[in-house]
Amino acid sequence: MSTTTLTEFPSHNPATGEVIGTYRNASVEDVNAAVARAHASSRAWQALGFAGRKKVLVAWDAVISKRLSEITELVALETGKPLSDASLEISLAIGHLDWAAKNAARYLSPVTRNPGLIMANMKARVERAPYGVVGVIGPWNYPVFTPMGSIAYSLAAGNTVVFKPSEYTPGVGEWLGATFAEVAPFPDIFQVITGLGATGQALTNAAVDKIAFTGSTRTAKKVAAAAADRMIPTVLECGGKDPVIVDSDANIKKAAEYALWLAMSNAGQTCIGAERVYVHHAVADEFIREIGDMAKEIHPGVNKNYGPATMPSQLNVIQSHIDDAAAKGAKFLIGGTDSVQPPFVQPTIMLDVPEDSLAITEETFGPTLTINRVQNMDEAVALANATRYGLGASVWSKRNGEKIASQLVTGMVSINSVIGFAGVATVPFGGVKDSGYGRIHGPEGLHEFTYLRSVVSERFALPFAFTTFKRTKFADKFLTSVIKFLH
Repeated sequence: MSTTTLTEFPSHNPATGEVIGTYRNASVEDVNAAVARAHASSRAWQALGFAGRKKVLVAWDAVISKRLSEITELVALETGKPLSDASLEISLAIGHLDWAAKNAARYLSPVTRNPGLIMANMKARVERAPYGVVGVIGPWNYPVFTPMGSIAYSLAAGNTVVFKPSEYTPGVGEWLGATFAEVAPFPDIFQVITGLGATGQALTNAAVDKIAFTGSTRTAKKVAAAAADRMIPTVLECGGKDPVIVDSDANIKKAAEYALWLAMSNAGQTCIGAERVYVHHAVADEFIREIGDMAKEIHPGVNKNYGPATMPSQLNVIQSHIDDAAAKGAKFLIGGTDSVQPPFVQPTIMLDVPEDSLAITEETFGPTLTINRVQNMDEAVALANATRYGLGASVWSKRNGEKIASQLVTGMVSINSVIGFAGVATVPFGGVKDSGYGRIHGPEGLHEFTYLRSVVSERFALPFAFTTFKRTKFADKFLTSVIKFLH
């Protein structure tokens, strides 16, 4: 193992602290060179057309599928998550890659438009053109699934991609780049650059044509500002403070089981994970009893229900939120102020948590959950919406699920299920408010990585013209008559 220098950085197993690899800390010059190569390959990638790109992406999908156990082990090693969770993540990513490859032509092909009576001598169509080079900055919590929503859809749309994985999961990023290279018809279609925060900043400032970023709202605002300065578009997927709403007619046992998984899986390091529960007072005692009993059987550790905090500094945030809730009078159903036991956090469920506490207002990103009682679903909706975030939500009701879901100010909702929207390739994924903007997945995800181009051409010449200094009085009279007739 080489000694870490300014040009290298280590990747650690977060459960043990063991160094598992050393990676290049790409410089500004490295990043700019990669982007330049991506531009040079862009036209050839576009020239392959939908069919040619589909062939390449389907082949990549097959490589990942065949080597599923290999990438699963690498994800588990770099993030600390259980193998089962890593396998689930990658399986979902494979599905999205396949869908994007096979549906790009359907949703991005040119469409004809009616030119209208006045312009009847013209034909009109709308094209969707790839931006060129897309810079993707990925997260560490789901290092395959999340960036694949930008990578696959960008590539399918005809863009080349430069991907900067998180410094906590560089090996996963390099593995994706290496497997793509095995099927690529020529170099520099999809490149991976590893590095620390400055490398991501360099990619943001490089000559890319669009940026897809996943991470904190604070960093997303900096990315958006840098992009705005150069007038390039962004798609930002940021944090969440996702609520679970439980109505009086819900299947309580199932709601408790799924809410617990949504809150604790991946050590709570899920942007669409549950952090707040609002439960109807009529069934609150039953729900609390059920989730409490189940939570007693959940344990963090190596090869247990969930792993360590991947990013050590997050432990301080989790501790501060627990301490703040305790100081403001919250009761602990499971866990307590001693739940943070680095590198793990014990399951922590808090009851009757004041709405102004950090555990309610800020993203915790740990295996914690607040449960508050409400008098009715109107109150539940109001409290669920009283946040600066708006990413996902889960609603539990046999009769009122659709009604409740339609009132939530959030980008995605699962009814009587959790994160269903992440697994369905045909629906868009993204948030509102401080949770970001833009969408990946589905037709909207393909649209996100293209811009619109309107093309209008003359089919036949009229005996008179409107767009000329030689326009006649007859032409003016004809136009006026037609407008009055139509309107």
